[in-house]
Amino acid sequence: MKIENLRLYIQDFKLLLARFTLCLLVLCASQALAQEGSNISAQVDTTSIKIGEQIQYKITVETDSLNIVYFPEDQTFSPLEMVEALKIDTTKNKDRITLQRIYALTQFDSGAYTIPPQRIAINEQPFFTDSFQIKVADVVVDTTKQKMFDIKPLIAVEKSNAKLWWILFWVFIALAVIIALVWWFFLRRKPLTEEEKVALLPPYDRAILQLKELENSRYLIQDEYKKYYSELTDIVRSYLDEDVNISALESTTDQLIERLELLKDAGELKIENETISQFKKVLQTADLVKFAKSKPPTSVAEQDRALVENIVVKTKEALPEPTAEEMLQNEAYLEELAKKKQRKRVWIAAASFTLLLLLAAGSAIAYYGFNYVKDTLLGHPTKELLEDEWVTSSYGFPPVDISTPKVLLRQEVELPPELKKEIQALQVFGYRSSVGLFTILTTSTTFSEANEPDFEKPVEQLLQSFEQQGARNIITKQEEFVTQAGVKGLKTFGNGKFKVPESAELIRGKYAILSFGGKGFMQQIVITWLDGDTYAEQIVERILTSVNVKTQT
Repeated sequence: MKIENLRLYIQDFKLLLARFTLCLLVLCASQALAQEGSNISAQVDTTSIKIGEQIQYKITVETDSLNIVYFPEDQTFSPLEMVEALKIDTTKNKDRITLQRIYALTQFDSGAYTIPPQRIAINEQPFFTDSFQIKVADVVVDTTKQKMFDIKPLIAVEKSNAKLWWILFWVFIALAVIIALVWWFFLRRKPLTEEEKVALLPPYDRAILQLKELENSRYLIQDEYKKYYSELTDIVRSYLDEDVNISALESTTDQLIERLELLKDAGELKIENETISQFKKVLQTADLVKFAKSKPPTSVAEQDRALVENIVVKTKEALPEPTAEEMLQNEAYLEELAKKKQRKRVWIAAASFTLLLLLAAGSAIAYYGFNYVKDTLLGHPTKELLEDEWVTSSYGFPPVDISTPKVLLRQEVELPPELKKEIQALQVFGYRSSVGLFTILTTSTTFSEANEPDFEKPVEQLLQSFEQQGARNIITKQEEFVTQAGVKGLKTFGNGKFKVPESAELIRGKYAILSFGGKGFMQQIVITWLDGDTYAEQIVERILTSVNVKTQT
């Protein structure tokens, strides 16, 4: 039984092996057919160009329409540089397609170059084009026809105020928005609501209007007698309180009637006894409705409203005419009241504006810090340097490439007679802030003999010049400095007390001296700044990371 199972297993394995071999043969045959049925060619429109001109490199592929073709991508044409790869142009003829792609190539150095074979893949099968020899020629300049001119000297350029104008523009926009918001919410005269319009009416007109509105209300229809009589008595009491000048709102019914009778007896209110009696009955009915839940007939309620209106009219007629002095006092009072309201609005607007400024200042201080906000508002010389537009340039020969917040100006330096034999040329460029201690200086020195420079002596002379200018307690450290391009030099740095220009005051400052050089030349960069000035620290760090020097003349 086991032998029979072994035979069946061997037969299955042979069958599987035969199928795998058949698939492999079919795959190889299809790849061979794809290779045999495809044509690849490449050509260039020229083999000789001038510096900066372009070559049209064209690849043509003719193959079956079912095949997948991959063209070269990215910078595979080195040493030539690919400027542009145009879209693939496709032409179809029955079951065949022709694909063409053009590449624009260039080179910016003269010489003879070889474009390497380019790889084209058809169904993952690689094909390679021919290589091409390209000559790149210099642009010939005829100096006999073209006049040569000396290098123009440095000229002073006025500082651009574009940034300042933009800052002023946005400050103006912000202030305009704040003023508009304050005016809209606090200072402008808003349209009066119906309630405000009614409140501004004279007491008599307001009372008559409110009684008319009460007549048209739905209190009696909705069986709300308590609300009806409460509003009715409030209207008449408010009128008496304002026009007759008695404390009607705080008085009980008996107290109110008693005060009216006293005014009548004193001759200050010419009103009939019948009117006072009717008014007393209305108030008593209202008290019963409000406190005893009484419910008079609707006709009685309507009649009471009419009686109250009649009482208001007769009370108005009974009041003596105001004197000219009283009218003037009333006008002055109203004018003072209007001024008081206006002052209140102004105070509210000022308080809101101040609160807004405090909130903005607090938020800025919490996010940026107090010193940064203070320096932004009041100004800071090194902060302005840091945020100003920087300049990247080369200074002297051998050149010192550096980025600085200001253009470095050429400094005229007279060499001592004893150094003229050793130094062939000395070029100095520098900038000094009008405020504070910040200075930056670059020097390029070419020696008469092509010897390796000694950095120790020039650095020692620089430190001595610091002391001659009034510096004291100078601490010195040294370490290797490496530029971004990998050029190594010597960094001498430290701190001390430096003399303020045009003053005898000594302030604590820092300095850094970078020294580079090669056979027959030396370059130095000298920077001084105020100790504890965070903006100056950022400037120095940015300058040091931008330094680049040549390793040979």
